[in-house]
Amino acid sequence: MSELNIQDIMKRLPHRYPFLLVDRVLAVEVGKSLHAVKNVTMNEPFFQGHFPAMPVMPGVLIIESLAQAAALLAFVSEDKYGENAAVYFAGIDKARFRKPVTPGDRLELHANVSRRRTGMWQMETQALVDGTEVASALLMATLRETAP
Repeated sequence: MSELNIQDIMKRLPHRYPFLLVDRVLAVEVGKSLHAVKNVTMNEPFFQGHFPAMPVMPGVLIIESLAQAAALLAFVSEDKYGENAAVYFAGIDKARFRKPVTPGDRLELHANVSRRRTGMWQMETQALVDGTEVASALLMATLRETAP
């Protein structure tokens, strides 16, 4: 599997506007890694209050973008539940923010599996703008079956 468009992403993630924060998946190596993008625009609702005179994407939303990319990697790697599955965020370690993300930036999202055990995933994630790291975190997630 190489690329996922927005329709493919929406089939796998339950998020919708304004919380769907992955626009496209550029590459996937099943069970190993994923590379996705989030196009940051001035039309994002959070820029009205964070901060109006100098808009900056909130760090928590950068982490959420990374978590959604990691969830997509888990979904495409472990498709045993089909549409009756959900990925739940289980933990975060070593979160670091290095540079602000502003309107016009293309946020590149990278997720790499560092550990995997029955339904549990640990992923090293990294967000870049123009090849420069702006944030990173070690994320844990669990894939669970939901009610049909």
